Amino acid sequence: MKREARLILDDGTVFSGWSFGAELDTVGEVVFNTAMTGYPESLTDPSYAGQILVMTYPLVGNYGVPETPSPLPLKGESGHLPEFTESNRIHVKALVVADYSEQYSHWNAKESLAEWLKREKIPAITGIDTRRLTKRLRESGVMRGRIVINEELRVKNEEFATSRDEHEDYGSVNWVEKVSCKEVIRYNKGAGKRVVLVDCGVKANIIRCLLRRGVEVIRVPWDYDFNLLDFDGLFLANGPGDPERCSKTVEHIRTFLRNEELRMKSEELAVATPRPLMGICLGNQLLARAAGAKTYKLKYGHRSHNQPVMMVNGAGLMVHESSTVNHEPLPQNHKCFITSQNHGYAVDDSTLPADWEPLFVNMNDGSNEGIRHKTYPWFSAQFHPEACSGPTDTEWMFDVFVGFLNAAPLSSPEGDTTPLLSANKGKVAPSGAEWGAVSPSSVLLLGSGALKIGQAGEFDYSGAQALKALKEEGIRSILINPNIATVQTSKDVADKVYFQPVTPEFVERVIEKERPDGIMLSFGGQTALNCGVELYKKGILEKYGVKVLGTPVQAIIDTEDRDLFVKRLDEIDVKTIKSEACSTIEEVRRAAGKLGYPVILRAAYALGGLGSGFCENDAELEAQAEEAFSFSSQVLVEKSLKGWKEIEYEVVRDQYDNCITVCNMENFDPLGIHTGESIVVAPSQTLSNSEYHKLRAIAIKIIRHIGIVGECNVQYALDPNSEDYRVIEVNARLSRSSALASKATGYPLAFVAAKLGLGYGLFELKNSVTKTTSAFFEPALDYVVCKLPRWDLSKFHGVNHELGSSMKSVGEVMAIGRTFEEAMQKGLRMIGQGMHGFVDNKAQHVTDIPAALQHATDTRIFVIAKAMLMGYSVKQIHGWTMIDRWFLEKLRHIIHINERLQENTHLGEMASFMEPLELMEYVEEPAFAALLHEAKVYGFSDFQIARAIGLENCMNTEQATLTVRQWRKELGIVPKVKQIDTLAAEYPAQTNYLYLTYL
Repeated sequence: MKREARLILDDGTVFSGWSFGAELDTVGEVVFNTAMTGYPESLTDPSYAGQILVMTYPLVGNYGVPETPSPLPLKGESGHLPEFTESNRIHVKALVVADYSEQYSHWNAKESLAEWLKREKIPAITGIDTRRLTKRLRESGVMRGRIVINEELRVKNEEFATSRDEHEDYGSVNWVEKVSCKEVIRYNKGAGKRVVLVDCGVKANIIRCLLRRGVEVIRVPWDYDFNLLDFDGLFLANGPGDPERCSKTVEHIRTFLRNEELRMKSEELAVATPRPLMGICLGNQLLARAAGAKTYKLKYGHRSHNQPVMMVNGAGLMVHESSTVNHEPLPQNHKCFITSQNHGYAVDDSTLPADWEPLFVNMNDGSNEGIRHKTYPWFSAQFHPEACSGPTDTEWMFDVFVGFLNAAPLSSPEGDTTPLLSANKGKVAPSGAEWGAVSPSSVLLLGSGALKIGQAGEFDYSGAQALKALKEEGIRSILINPNIATVQTSKDVADKVYFQPVTPEFVERVIEKERPDGIMLSFGGQTALNCGVELYKKGILEKYGVKVLGTPVQAIIDTEDRDLFVKRLDEIDVKTIKSEACSTIEEVRRAAGKLGYPVILRAAYALGGLGSGFCENDAELEAQAEEAFSFSSQVLVEKSLKGWKEIEYEVVRDQYDNCITVCNMENFDPLGIHTGESIVVAPSQTLSNSEYHKLRAIAIKIIRHIGIVGECNVQYALDPNSEDYRVIEVNARLSRSSALASKATGYPLAFVAAKLGLGYGLFELKNSVTKTTSAFFEPALDYVVCKLPRWDLSKFHGVNHELGSSMKSVGEVMAIGRTFEEAMQKGLRMIGQGMHGFVDNKAQHVTDIPAALQHATDTRIFVIAKAMLMGYSVKQIHGWTMIDRWFLEKLRHIIHINERLQENTHLGEMASFMEPLELMEYVEEPAFAALLHEAKVYGFSDFQIARAIGLENCMNTEQATLTVRQWRKELGIVPKVKQIDTLAAEYPAQTNYLYLTYL
């Protein structure tokens, strides 16, 4: 049975929901985190001690909880670390979410989030409007909050009363003392270089990062005088609370700095090596205070996975010439990073002494993100290079630190140091730099062409956005597009339009006449891309001096030619599906015999998966090979991974090698169904933090190696039972998924890609939604998006309704909600099949349920509904479809709500002789009123509710629907208007991109 719970802020604002953790009251500082993954890591981060954590992403608990350690203190000479969490217990005071997933699904999960919270006696609330709460904290600043579950016992609750007094002011408590280890702990003893780590609340992954680099770690309590120890380097860890409370630690650090400076200036040590120092988060603040600078409290802090930081111009991490740091060259100017952060205090870098300087700056609010000494190897980051949870883009800082440990002595007190150079590996010549300081005066854009399956309105959108970017720059645009029924061919979108086919012959004639300076190939889909490659190979672009803007043609060829693609990814040890490129049917036969059935055939340079398909035997292979060769001269034979998850990332890179992933998406259907045929969910719902960021890092590695400038799409197959993966393909252009990602996140991918093609860096562009923050960021969603395909197969007789790797859909709809069920039901109402949602639809005439589920068709989602209504279990349906159990459990939740609504048919019976408002005394009963609100939260339309409770039996459909609407309004159950603002309400947004929801 649900138990009501409330969060009461110090300003009197009340948020009501339901308890799903330990049924205890508590008090803490309320803070929010906009990360979309990583709740096990966040909950065990000691930096959250004393705080009530609000997760802005609404769906939490999806992938359960991995094995967690016993909540006992670590001791002894051979310290051990938890494998999947950041400490040996939960540190938050309480957890607040919008929609807790009771059912979880993940190969590594051992228990549910609720079970874990209850075991560790941590209260938690679900059903909260976390966006409203986030905006309140953003506007007023972080404040104390009370979790009240047993309100009638609150006054009598001695533990609660005590905690209220103790935590009257979060900043007055020394939280570091509470979370630091109590004695010295050694890891990897005798390994070599010894690093003293000052434990102010250290995350386990910091220690893991150091141990992976072969050093011995000596972990000491926060107030331990480490200067008495023999060590080679000093590391200042993260931790909670106000750095002013750590005066003992600051004094020990100051002693270390002073002693090192004296030692380096000693005449007896003319040649000496300074001991390096690195700090993270609170360590950055403590180092700054030890150096003589000041710190201050931020209004609401930085707690997310998408904080953009830039290395300060002129600053660079300095290494000795003989350093053996094992990583790619590191960045200096124009170099930006996406970082994981969790802090409420910052360094006032204007108060730094003359021999110290800022190292990084936050690109959103300008706050300090790191400092360094101008002479000695002492540096720190306000963000978390070790991440976990979050992106690992700055883990190289550990390499720099260990490199200093192994460095040769300096030849003078000031040091003969050399700054690390920019990360150039995989970098192509900057496209914008080809013009020097002058932009191109005219640019030719290859348009979307005729609408067809696999290439439709999404490329009209991409091209129109690119033309908008050119117009903003004052560059004359020339468009080739034979389709008059598009936005991009409308008046004043392009300066000159040619309604000609997008083929090399016609494009050459336009080039000859217009003589453009540059050409954009990536905005018109596969047709434009293929045409651009042909123009390049025939020497037409070189003949007329036309420069390709954005991604170079060779990079396009590397991704489109299947054989070259596999070889290029092999160079960087990225896994691809075992395959062979073939040019004849006989080669296809040999490849299939070598790989073994089942296999999939893919045609190179093909549109919408044309010519592709799965083959179980020789007969199917022959037929599919003939079809594939009718579309392309090269066919790839791949080992089938049917049943694996299909995941996509939209990745952006500028000419300075700055990279971001704008959106990741997960297919509802497993691998084997073309993305255009599948329901797609953004962001991914069943990936853990480790999986999410592993695939993200690989996507960035690929885009850098190939040399993309602009935007590309990376598609993966992910093993549902491990972290094993394969890269399926890379689209070196704006794709169908790119248009979806733009609409889903509010990030204008095509517009930004066009600007990058003109030579801009991401750091030079603004977020078009907030108007103030940087375009170098990764959107944080506080909603979920479902894309559902639309088919017109019923219009044709004899057509095969079975779905596969080749597209048949003619369009798609996108739905937005605060719960998966809401977004799914909204989408199903829009696909044009006459359905009202997942339930309460016209009957599906299916005789063999298992067969209908094993073979995907355009109506399989409704067959799943029928199967559940007939009593088939989630386990059975998963076995037939290989759809992840989490998605199926969510669909089963819709069925469950519908069944509960059907228990109220007495309302329908009474409606036959009573007016709607006369029934309000029955409707207002708490149980039914709560059920009515719950149904709206999970996407039920008024019509679905009316049908479920039997109102259609006594009145027409319109009257029944209006009756439910009238009841809702009387109960105050009305939709809320929410913004799609790209940053989960962390910053104010200027946008009218809105959606309606009930949560």
